[in-house]
Amino acid sequence: MKAEQAEELLSVARLAARVGVRPDTVRYYERVGLLPAPPRTSGDHRRYGTAAVDRLRFIRGTQMLGLRLSEIRELLAVRDTGVCPCEPAEDLLRRRLDELDAEMARLADLRWELAGMLDRFGPSGCPDPAPGTWRPPETPSATGEGR
Repeated sequence: MKAEQAEELLSVARLAARVGVRPDTVRYYERVGLLPAPPRTSGDHRRYGTAAVDRLRFIRGTQMLGLRLSEIRELLAVRDTGVCPCEPAEDLLRRRLDELDAEMARLADLRWELAGMLDRFGPSGCPDPAPGTWRPPETPSATGEGR
């Protein structure tokens, strides 16, 4: 094999820089099993091939979609078998979309409540607080009563 055809092997720092993560992130992904342990030099330095670049880009892309590391691990396990991970990915993305919809609804309710509080301030400034309007009502277990 000619030198030009040999696969470029990357140190942790060079791999991290190429993908846009910190070297500690690369080591963490290796430690938790998302990235296979690479070969090491005689000086015990990691040397990653181009497959690691692709794998880290996949991990980063799925994280940007909001998938958790455990879910990414599932997709990688399917991907490593050579089978298209489309079906499991579709299931995960549908669940993630449902979670986002629920969170957006929660935030819309929170926004409505905050806007209502601001409307009550009006031109005269801050109104006297009505009992229970600025914090949740106390429960007997929270106050220590009923013990």
